[in-house]
Order: sequence, then C-alpha cells, then structure tokens
Amino acid sequence: MAAKKLKILYVTPEVVPFVKTGGLADVSAALPQMLSELGHEVRIVVPKYGAVDDRKFKIHEVVRLKDLHMQIGDKDVVFSLKSCFLPGQKIRVQIYFLDNQEYFGSRNSLYTDPMTGHDYPDNDERFILLSRCVFELITKLGWIPDIIHCNDWQSGLVPIYLKTIFKGDPSFAKFKTVFTVHNLAYQGQFPKSSFFKTGLPEEFNSEKGVEIYNKINFMKSGLMFADLINTVSETYANEIRTDDELGAGLKQVLAKRKNHLYGIINGIDTHLWNPEKDKHLPKKYSAKNLEDKLENKQVLADKFGFNFSADTPIIGIISRLYDAKGFDILTEAFPEMMKLNLQMVLLGNGDRKYHNFFEKMIKKFPDKFACYLGFNDDLAHLIEGGSDILLMPSRYEPCGLNQMYSLVYGTVPLVRETGGLADTVTRFNEKTGEGNGFMFKAYESSALLKELIRTLKIFKEKKTWTKIQKNGMKCDFSWNSSARKYIELYKTILDSE
Repeated sequence: MAAKKLKILYVTPEVVPFVKTGGLADVSAALPQMLSELGHEVRIVVPKYGAVDDRKFKIHEVVRLKDLHMQIGDKDVVFSLKSCFLPGQKIRVQIYFLDNQEYFGSRNSLYTDPMTGHDYPDNDERFILLSRCVFELITKLGWIPDIIHCNDWQSGLVPIYLKTIFKGDPSFAKFKTVFTVHNLAYQGQFPKSSFFKTGLPEEFNSEKGVEIYNKINFMKSGLMFADLINTVSETYANEIRTDDELGAGLKQVLAKRKNHLYGIINGIDTHLWNPEKDKHLPKKYSAKNLEDKLENKQVLADKFGFNFSADTPIIGIISRLYDAKGFDILTEAFPEMMKLNLQMVLLGNGDRKYHNFFEKMIKKFPDKFACYLGFNDDLAHLIEGGSDILLMPSRYEPCGLNQMYSLVYGTVPLVRETGGLADTVTRFNEKTGEGNGFMFKAYESSALLKELIRTLKIFKEKKTWTKIQKNGMKCDFSWNSSARKYIELYKTILDSE
C-alpha cells in the first residue's frame, strides 16, 4: 500500500530567500522543500515584512484571502494573505504571506526596532495575528492539513487556540500540532495585560495556561499545548529538560512533557556545502583526492600572510563572538594556544569586548593569528575548505551547522560536548580507530587546551589523520535524512489517535 501523502501547514516567522535573522529561516525553506520532494503537500505561512519584495518574488493577491477582519483586544485588525511559490525549486511549495501594513509592512526589521535596539512593544499583537490567521486561512481555503508545524515562540499560540477557541469546530477536529524549538532562550514574554488581546478563555490566564513568572509566555504555550514538541538535536532536547541554565525557566514544563519531546538534527544544504562542487573554493576535492585540499589551505595561508606549511595545522573558527559560543574560555586559553605549533583564522562578529581582544591579538601574533570581523560568505567557504581543524567550544549549541560543514569538507572538528555538537561529532578513539573529530566535556579553558594538544599530536600522524577526515566525509547530513525523521514524527502523532 502506498504511504499516505500528508498535508502540512508550516508556520514560521522567517524564510529564506525572503527574510532571515538566523538558522530558522534556512530550515523553513529547506525542510518544506524536502518534504515536498518526498511526496507530501506543504504550504508555508510567514509574515510579509517591509523588506519582502512583491515584484521580485511575484507575490500576488488571493481574492478569497483579501481584507479579512480579526479582533485583537479592542482593535479591529484588517489583514490579507498574499501568495507566491518558494523560488528556484523543482517542486513548487506555496507560501502565504500575512500582509498587514501596521504590524509588518511598515517595518523592515523582524522583531526589534533598529532605532532603539529593543523588541517592538507590540510584538504580542503582531504574533497573535500570525497564530490566529492560520485558522482563517484554513477556513477560507477549505484546505485541511493533517499537521500544523509551528516554529519558535512567534507561532506558540497556535496549539492553544486549536485546543480552546477552535475545539468545537469539526473542520479542525483532526489536526495535530508539532512545535519546534530552535532556541529556547527566546520565549516571547509579555506583561500580563497582553492576555486580554489573545482572546483565550480566562482560565488560561494562569500557571495552568500561558502564564509563568507573572508574564504571558508564548513559548510556554507551544510547549504545553502542542501534541508533540521537538528541538534541533537529541542532546539539546535532553539538556533543556534537565539543565537549569539551558532550560531557561521552562525546565519544569519540558520535564512534564518529556514523553512528547523529541530531537531531530537539522540538515545542511548539500548544494551549497559540498567540496566537490563548491564554487567558492580555489580547488574542488573529495575523499578520493584529499591531497587537493592542500591547495585551499595554501590560498588561505597566503590570504592572511602566514608562512604556508603542510605540517602546521590551520585552525578555523566561524562564529558569532559571544560568551555562549565559548569565547570566554577561548580567550582565557589563547596565550597558551599561541605557544603551540599552529596558525589560526577567525571569521565572525559580536560583542565589542571580543572585537577588541582579537584586534590586539593580530598585532601580537601576526604570523600565527588572523581574523576578519564581519561576515563574508566566500571566506566562510574558504575556511571550511582550507583549514585542517574547525574549533567550536560552545557553552550550548541547539544544533550547530559549521561542525557539519567541516565534517563534509574533511576539516576535523574540535568541539565541546553539548547539544547538536555531541550528536554529530564522535570523539576519535585511538584504540578502535573510530570517530570523526575531537571533543572535551568540562566548560573550562584547561579542558579545551588539553584536547587541542591531543588533536595536534594526532595531526602529525598523517595516516591516522586521513582516516579521521574520511570518517567525517562519510556522514550524511542532507535534509533528505532529517526530513524522513520529521515524517516519522508526524506519523507518530497521527497514529496515536
């Protein structure tokens, strides 16, 4: 019997190539696309921010979805849902843009006011509208999905609306909701007065509803009322329900739902990140001709004025420069690292204190350390293709992508054992010859240094090093693999009726 074709409505605050602040936007394009290629019908709902170009993407009005009305608190809000397709794909994925000038169209920035640097004060109303419009869309179109897949706090109210306001509506009776947490640190917290705007029954204005620590919390709503929760790696799924810091105030809520909490690692875009086809690399290569990787290393060394030597490892770092990414322990270990036989290239931007630190270090160690403070896509690819080792000492990492890119590129990762890093990197074992990278557990500069020294020692053993590189290059991080796991997840809740 043929597998059932699922209908999936994917609700997200951002999608590439239209708008992006982080990895969620990449996932929101790649996962729906791959689910469609696997034979399922996926439609996406996303706000139409001012930065979205109607003409470029051929976004058009849909007569049935024009000038719809909704009550948010005392306000009568008029909105439309416009449409287009995800560009440049074989199988067309339809996108519905939530169009409202006041909340979205008049602002190019997604969540924060560029003038003040603070969140928009009406983010509660903006994302109440996103969650509520989903039900209008389904009603007006008569397109009944099997699954509504919500992402992060911005769509966190969809599951509770389904279980309260729309509970008695027969057309919504069969839906199941999946809620994906991409980063638990951002929760959509608002003053208690925001509850009135949601239109939810008064009994949910409490700890048993959407309130926690005297605030209305959209993330909590998603965690409590979705049929199933998942996050972007298995280890992170365990960490957020057991670790006080990573649980970010919601540890208890997650612990209660542990039987409905799953982890699926994100995929990577293997069209863009593939050393055999990468147009950014001076020399393309594969596991069969790894010696060609050295040409990229030479270009990288020359670019930053290093003396090139095949025997001196280049360590690459591509990261936002924040404490959470491990830069507090990295800067502490830095003077000792510079005594070792290595060269280091850093690409990233972030906290001013780290910009200042690394600018001083360039002057102090010009023959061993170089950095580019900013973002440069060409350079990101060259660092992945030309480095020997990629360093990611993160304090926490829900999924992480650079360690997956580096494995595919035969650039051996050295990471801290947390979140998605722990799920994708296997610590090399000298006795068995198994493993694709290096890992340390304690969040301390001494643990980082100790594992780095071990890594450099094994780097000298060329035969062993090549084996580690090839172990990594065999890994499958394609979206095909992740999307199949999502389909299993959807089926789990649909079968549990």
